[in-house]
Amino acid sequence: MNWLLLIISLPTDNTAGRMRSWRAIKACGAVVLRDGVYLLPERDPCLAAFQAVQMDVRAGGGVAYLLTVAMMDDSLDLGLFQRDGEYAALLCDIEGLRQDLAAKPLADAFKKTAKLRKAFAHVVAIDFFPTASQQQVNAALSALETAIRRLMSPDEPHPIDGVLAPLRCGDYQNRLWATRRRPWVDRLACAWLICRFIDPQARLLWLESPADCPPEALGFDFDGAAFSHIGNYVTFEVLLNRFQLETAALKRLAALVHYLDVGGVQPAEANGVEWVLKGLCATHNDDDQLLVAAGGVFDGLLMAFTHVVEGK
Repeated sequence: MNWLLLIISLPTDNTAGRMRSWRAIKACGAVVLRDGVYLLPERDPCLAAFQAVQMDVRAGGGVAYLLTVAMMDDSLDLGLFQRDGEYAALLCDIEGLRQDLAAKPLADAFKKTAKLRKAFAHVVAIDFFPTASQQQVNAALSALETAIRRLMSPDEPHPIDGVLAPLRCGDYQNRLWATRRRPWVDRLACAWLICRFIDPQARLLWLESPADCPPEALGFDFDGAAFSHIGNYVTFEVLLNRFQLETAALKRLAALVHYLDVGGVQPAEANGVEWVLKGLCATHNDDDQLLVAAGGVFDGLLMAFTHVVEGK
């Protein structure tokens, strides 16, 4: 296996430069072999991080060498890279927040959970040799995010166990589809997917309550609906899977919808898309108009993701 070895030395009077280099080296997850000697696996993000430190050190009048070395897998203790301590601290914070949910405002809990997710993402980015700790923290954080969203939106559907049996779009044409009014991301994305890929002649009904769903309608994204959350899948993912629409671009869109609806691993574009959708929801009181506007966002994302997948 190849490794990156960074060797640096800065003038003793350049305190600011030394501190800046140390913070950058710590942030990229490098192992300290000895004072001024640091190690990372040979990966593109690691190379970029070390190169940035090298340039900064040289600009500050120091000496910096960046080498690529080959070592046998058993010649280095990979435990040096373990992040178990950081994961343990995160797990403690997650558990403390979970226990205080009933006593604190949900908005505050939501903000703190978002910070924990960001902190977790940073640790994951420098966890080059993951252990079970990463999965444990991710599961605990996802459970906390789900619990908060349930409390904030008690009418959201509860996931059920079920089989994702394949369906044919041709059997679901010119149908009446129904979901709860004032849709958020999962319902908006589902309605867009239905009209765009499953049933182009679909008629949509926005329900005041799931109990108002007509018997002839195909309900989606509420408890008891024909299509709703199954296991870890949100409704958009269920529709993608069952109607066999899982292209690479649509799966990337599904990951975004999943995160914005129930949390989990945050896609890079999540914050921007969330703000756009919130703005559209605040702008449009009519759900049909909201869907048209949101549909333009999903069309654009699909095109962008397609270009990424195809390398254009």
